Amino acid sequence: MPNSDTDKTTANRERAEHRRSVSRAVRAERERLTSTSGTRHAFDYELVLTFARNRMSAAYAVPLLVAIVGVTATLWIAVPVVVAWASVVLAAHVAMLALCRRFTKLPAATAGIKRWTRHFVAAEFIGGVAWAGVLLLTPAPNTPIAGFEIFQFATMLIVVSVVTMLASTLPVAAVAGSVPVTLALAAVFVRPDDLLFLALSIMAVGAQFFFLVLASRLYQATLTMLEYRAEKDLLIAELGTAKSISDESRRRAEEANLAKSRFLATMSHELRTPLNAILGFSEVMKKQVLGPIENATYRDYVNDIHASGEHLLNLINEILDLSRIEAGRHELYEEPVNLVNLVEECRHLMQLRAYNKGIVVTEQYERGMPRLWADDRAVRQVTLNLLSNAIKFTPSGGEIAIQVGWTANGGQFLSIRDTGPGIPPEEIPIVLSPFGQGSIAIKSAEQGAGLGLPIVQALMRMHDGTLELKSRLREGTEVIAVFPQSRVMEALPPITEDPKRRWLRAG
Repeated sequence: MPNSDTDKTTANRERAEHRRSVSRAVRAERERLTSTSGTRHAFDYELVLTFARNRMSAAYAVPLLVAIVGVTATLWIAVPVVVAWASVVLAAHVAMLALCRRFTKLPAATAGIKRWTRHFVAAEFIGGVAWAGVLLLTPAPNTPIAGFEIFQFATMLIVVSVVTMLASTLPVAAVAGSVPVTLALAAVFVRPDDLLFLALSIMAVGAQFFFLVLASRLYQATLTMLEYRAEKDLLIAELGTAKSISDESRRRAEEANLAKSRFLATMSHELRTPLNAILGFSEVMKKQVLGPIENATYRDYVNDIHASGEHLLNLINEILDLSRIEAGRHELYEEPVNLVNLVEECRHLMQLRAYNKGIVVTEQYERGMPRLWADDRAVRQVTLNLLSNAIKFTPSGGEIAIQVGWTANGGQFLSIRDTGPGIPPEEIPIVLSPFGQGSIAIKSAEQGAGLGLPIVQALMRMHDGTLELKSRLREGTEVIAVFPQSRVMEALPPITEDPKRRWLRAG
């Protein structure tokens, strides 16, 4: 049963994960088909919003750049012409800022991404044409033109780099805003008779290509960041859903635990009372206290009734004990316990059962060990359960070895080894689980409820100890219960009295 339950849980988890992965794939493909960028539809809005925010963040940087370029241009170009050019560029910049502010105030659900993308591309193109105008201006008459070409080339590089960086999340807008500037410079510098200017034109085109590639890398980086953020949000949502499911499962488990506790409190009395009556009356009939039972078959029936009642009562007691331990309602009443003496007493109680099966019991005790701070009844139950299992699964003529001694780290242990059929290694977890039984043991020994070892394991955990089960097929099984060093009571040193105080008390 535990293995089948585990397999079912694993299969359900795998099916749920498969459904989630399929749902994610379908959703991603649907969003990709409805997207303008080939990614999720939600990313289109985020990319355009990032573009608008980048543009708004440069609200004061662009006018400062216009002022620097304009002041420098006055060295060669007439001031009124420069002012007119700067006014056109600033007007295009203000129009772009107005569009960006309008877009950022719109709800994401109502923003038409395609329409706004066209608006931003058009605005970038107008801004690029305005910037290209400074490269098409000619120097004023009677003005030295030394250095004017350098000014034009440097202006082109600065403007193209700024535009591509600000518009990197909209590649089409980056192209629309930077290409007019590059084309204007190339048109001015293309002179077939001058190799230097031809080289500068080629360099301008190469720089344009470089900045566009850089903008593409920035676009991919932004897109990756958005994907990671979406995955993080999805993971947080799934964790929230899992937490709510876990809280609901915990609430149901607490309700079930409460119902189980109420059931145990009720059935502990309701089951034991009639069973005690059955055992009492059947024992009276078994011993023929009120008169002889002439029919031999009836006497056998009475013996069977009494034995079945005892078996059922023991089973109910084990179930109730394990339920109380699992529910945390089993309390330890700790006191000093001599492990060797307790094991000897339990061995005497089980000696008759071992003798009836012809089993030889050998003992090896470490005498003089200090006491354990433990629950006497719980340790006694651990010992009796282990001895009972050993006698139950050891065939006639077998041997049981009992050993009590020190552990390597200062604790104490109880070892019970038998010469029974053994347990396959893969069945050891089953044997240690409630109601679990090994296949070979079921075929070759008495039937049981499979609660003895789980109760022992639970009681040892309550004592901060461990239970180790070693077994080999057709050679036998050894069960070792280990109590930690913290449970061993150290002997207190004798109290020494001051001689002066003893003399004063004597005087």
